[in-house]
Order: sequence, then C-alpha cells, then structure tokens
Amino acid sequence: MTLSILDLAPIVSGGTAGDALRNTLDLARRAEEYGYRRYWLAEHHFAPGVASSAPAVLIALVAAATSTIRVGSGAVQLGHQTPLSVVEQFGIVDALHPGRIDLGIGRSGQRRAELATDPVAEKKAARVVDGLLIPPPFDWSALARQPRLARQIAALQQPGARTPDFADQIDDVLALLDGTHEARAVPGEGADLRVWILGSSGGQSAQVAGERGLPFAANYHVSPSSVLEAVEAYREAFKPSEALGEPYVIVSADAVVAESRARARELAKGYDLWVRSIRTGDGAIPYPTAAEADAHVWTDADRDLVKDRLDTRFVGPPAEVAEGLRVLRRVTGADELLITSITHDHEDRARSYELLAEAWNRP
Repeated sequence: MTLSILDLAPIVSGGTAGDALRNTLDLARRAEEYGYRRYWLAEHHFAPGVASSAPAVLIALVAAATSTIRVGSGAVQLGHQTPLSVVEQFGIVDALHPGRIDLGIGRSGQRRAELATDPVAEKKAARVVDGLLIPPPFDWSALARQPRLARQIAALQQPGARTPDFADQIDDVLALLDGTHEARAVPGEGADLRVWILGSSGGQSAQVAGERGLPFAANYHVSPSSVLEAVEAYREAFKPSEALGEPYVIVSADAVVAESRARARELAKGYDLWVRSIRTGDGAIPYPTAAEADAHVWTDADRDLVKDRLDTRFVGPPAEVAEGLRVLRRVTGADELLITSITHDHEDRARSYELLAEAWNRP
C-alpha cells in the first residue's frame, strides 16, 4: 500500500476536543484495517479546530490502539523544543511499540518567525505540469507581520530562548539516537525510529534531508506551488546513508471521496471557510457544517485567500480521486502519498478513506 494518512484530529463545529481525539483513535484502527501504510499526526497550536497540539502524546495513544500500522508525526516543530526532549519523548513511545514509530520533523516553528522579513513571493501564473495543477504561490507576508504571530511564538518558547540552526538540530537528533552525542537520551538512544524531514519548499528542509540521507515529505496540500521544487532540491542534495540508500519521497494531498461527485462536493463544504480562518490569522476554526459554509458571504479577497488550496484538492467519486492522485504521484515521482481528509461527520471521513483505499488497490 502506497497510501498513508495525515490526521489533524479536527474539532468540528458543535464538537469537543474529546470527540476529536476519540475519532482519531477510531480512524487509526480503521486505517489499519483498510491497509494504509502509516498514520501521522500533525502539530498545530492556537487553533480552535485542531486537537493535535502534542503529537508525541497522541502518537502514543494511537500506537496503543493499533497493532501493525506505523505511527508518527507530520511533523514535530523543532523550533519549539530541544532535540533531547523530542528524542526522549519518541524514545518512550518506541520502547513500548518498537519498530512502528516515525519521527517526522519540520522547521515550521522557525520558518514562521522568518516569514515576516521575507520578500513578497514573486507572483507566478498557474501552470499544469503533465496533468498536475501547480498554482501561483500564496503570499504569507501580510499574515506573518501580524503582532499575534510574535505573541504566539513567544508563548511556545522560554523567555530569551534561541533556536539553533535547523541542520544542527537534526544532527543532534541523529547523534542522540545513535549514541554519539555527549548527552544521553534515556529512553531514546538506540531507539528504532525512522527519522523524516518535512518541507514545503526547496529550502533548508529539503537540503538537510537530502544531505543526511533521510526520507523527505513534501507538502502539496499546504504549499502546492512549490512541491516540485521541494522534491527536486531533495533529490539533488541526496547522499546515501546507513538509513537510506536512495531518495524516498512522500507527498501530501487533500482528498474527499464519496460514492458520487455530488455527494463528495457536499461533504467537502466547509473546507474553504476553514482554510480562510487559517490564512486570516484566526487559527483553524471548528470545522464548519455544510449549512454554515453555505451561509458565509464571500468576497473576492476571501476567495483569493483560499483559491490555491481549493483548486488542488481531490474531491469526487473513488475512481476519479484515485486517478488524480496517481497523476500527483507520477509527476512528483513520489514513492508514497500522504492523504488528509476532513469532513464534518466522522463516519463520512472514515468512509472517504475506505473508498479511496479500495479504489487505489483496484487494478
């Protein structure tokens, strides 16, 4: 099976964090039954509609509720924690579930702090590459300059804390795991963890993953405009390591599957309003119902905020979505796809994953 799952433990409108976490455990058990390869949990903060704020804790719960599927992070934000604390947390989980845990690491915690000083992204036209839509890049600079971002970053770190260079942090993680660091991680040292790097561009994350010979996860569902550059930069930088002899790439995608196109589109309602809440700086709101989504009055500015995410989402009946995902896999050269699906009703979300698994495995 070359499909895996990324779960944000979404809190829906009218629901609670407890509901979301119980749904995550249920979905993980079903994902194992459906044959998905791995089940990853995201790390998000200050989001009323997301319950996955502490991935190591949630990974432990999911691993205990399942028996064979790999479980991991997509991704731990290393800008908010030390390498030692991350290795110790995941070492504890690995000690109870050896050989099943993926430690996915991202630098988004550092990247957000840099966005406010980045030049505005060059506006490029949308293009289609061998059947895959590559939209124009989203300009994060206005959102990154909001005062609330600085307050949030401050709340996630100790006063006066300085985050080291990402490459140095990854080297520390690897050294702590293999026992060559001056500090000892217990549990953690010698843990049978697979370390992944996640990235949204051809920048430092892709470079570090390639140079260290680690597997790489590229973001089509969050940053579709730069997925090809990210994958290319990783492959160009790749050097074989003890962990990996050749490049290995997983690419993420948003998808909603139902028995008919009309039903899938109905289930997919709410996503545009949800993405809008993220990109206006409010943090992901509780995932809206279809009626709540229909009631929103959209402006042209609103639609511009979410257009790239809507245009690159895979929504439809099983065969149609599976074919679209095969195009994504072919164009990016991905070894595996990481699917994230959100609907207001949990049973609809579980059914979406079930239908997709059946279609993907069908000749």
